[in-house]
Amino acid sequence: MLDSDVEVCAVYTQPDRPAGRGRKLRASPVKELALRHGLTLRQPADLETEAPYLSTLDIDLMVVVAYGLILPRAVLTTPRLGCINVHASLLPRWRGAAPIQRAIEAGDTRTGVTLMQMDEGLDTGPVLATADTLINECENSGSLHNRLATLGAQALRGLLARLDQTPVIGTPQAATGACYAQQLTRAETWLDWRSPAEVLERRIRAFNPWPLARSRLGDMDYLIRRARAKPSCTSADPGMVLAAQDGLIQVQTGNGALELLELQRPGGKALDTRAFLHGHPIKPGSIFTARGADHAQR
Repeated sequence: MLDSDVEVCAVYTQPDRPAGRGRKLRASPVKELALRHGLTLRQPADLETEAPYLSTLDIDLMVVVAYGLILPRAVLTTPRLGCINVHASLLPRWRGAAPIQRAIEAGDTRTGVTLMQMDEGLDTGPVLATADTLINECENSGSLHNRLATLGAQALRGLLARLDQTPVIGTPQAATGACYAQQLTRAETWLDWRSPAEVLERRIRAFNPWPLARSRLGDMDYLIRRARAKPSCTSADPGMVLAAQDGLIQVQTGNGALELLELQRPGGKALDTRAFLHGHPIKPGSIFTARGADHAQR
């Protein structure tokens, strides 16, 4: 937006949050950019009381990207042209908080960004523009997020240029195909080794870089950052380590095997399998479990 022919009247971002080991307040990258450019910055905990201030700006348009706060009706109706949301999916598929991760987890082969006229529903407004892209087979949510951020910025820039010429009328979203991208939780990151290897691989990619897939071996938790599904003809129990040598860790699943390519112990560095085994040997025949399953057995 700073590179386009619009005047940025104000920038909104959430309040500074505690971060890091010292839990010191940290500004968002949006705040840092706004301050570098001398822009008016607002950081309310909610937007219920912001409508009167926004009305003094006489704004044409509000653009919302991954803001994380609900816009009340009074705010939605303040700009002359309303509010536009840049959403990281091809609506109506994957409405909600985690569209990038859920698309990878579900095995979608395509995704994209949607520029949507906001209404009071959850990502239900008319579509103004879309841009799509393939999801690469080895892509995680971090790399896809970065590609969609660029794609969304390009689409937004094009839409802003068109708004100068003529009003853009949105198209109602399709009546079918809607689904909800539920927010991620740490509880769902524990791998269930009874699942097929392909499903586990997708979950590992979807949860990288946050909150990261994990499993327990003995009394130690392991973060699994990269893996690859492979066929397996053994009758071993799900979770059993089939091989752990020469840079290879192979684990039986409910259907096929999973090769672990990058692991991390909590508080440690992320390491490829060869480097990891040098410092943390794993015995074939040992069993990876989900923490919930381990507790249930006790």
